[in-house]
Amino acid sequence: MIPAPFEYYRAKTVEEALELIKKFGDEAKVLAGGQSLIPMLKLRFARYSKIIDIGRLQELKYIRQDGDIVRIGGLTTHREVEKSQLVKDKVPVLSLCASEIADVQVRNMGTIAGSLSHADPSADYPPTMLALGATLVAKGAKGSREIPADNFFVGTFTTALEPDELLVEVKVPVMKNNERAYYMKIGHPATGFAIVNCAVKLSLNNGRIDSARVALGGFVTVPYRDSKVEEFLTGKEANLDTIKKASELVGEGQDIIGDYYADADYRRSLAKALFVRVVRTALGV
Repeated sequence: MIPAPFEYYRAKTVEEALELIKKFGDEAKVLAGGQSLIPMLKLRFARYSKIIDIGRLQELKYIRQDGDIVRIGGLTTHREVEKSQLVKDKVPVLSLCASEIADVQVRNMGTIAGSLSHADPSADYPPTMLALGATLVAKGAKGSREIPADNFFVGTFTTALEPDELLVEVKVPVMKNNERAYYMKIGHPATGFAIVNCAVKLSLNNGRIDSARVALGGFVTVPYRDSKVEEFLTGKEANLDTIKKASELVGEGQDIIGDYYADADYRRSLAKALFVRVVRTALGV
């Protein structure tokens, strides 16, 4: 299909983009890689009278280390995250996660900030950002602010970003020697979107789990950290018995999605099984 008519603006700087966003308000939508927005426009699921293209802003394309943080510019593509040697060395699970997104063509165009701002509950990045304890940097008319990943995803396709803000950077802690992390999803065979996905980061000490961050998505309306599972794992021996017992708590108290493809009970069963697989892989047990 053909999108509804709109006016197109190409911002040359972040400041110009913010000015346009402030000027047009709800009439406008920001275009980064376009891998989510363009299909929605063509199908007319979304209609905006103004499109603000920020895709050519080189100032938002970078991956660099700053102490114990890896800083990723908002317009860095999934493929760049996937292939970055720095990411592979310092936060390998993020490289793995990026490699699971769609196909190479999409990864060459789609951007990390575009995906996170879109906040699809079946997307790959959200559980990984939650598990890693990432911080997202927003910039608006009032300046910059940092939003912990734990507070960023507030609803289906809804984030903590204000209407006049752009997501300009993602800050991810470097993995420590005693930490293990992994990401995996069970994807829909036609679309690749997650029916359920899971990311974990575990801190180990003498064969025990010192701390755990367990995040899941796909089978719920908002990706989340499973605090009940995290609490159960903390202080336990890092073995298969612990993992299997913890899996029984996965999804407890959550509003689980059910549809024609997979009902809620089936999705929760998948989430439990996937959690076991992810943690076993992370720990090598």
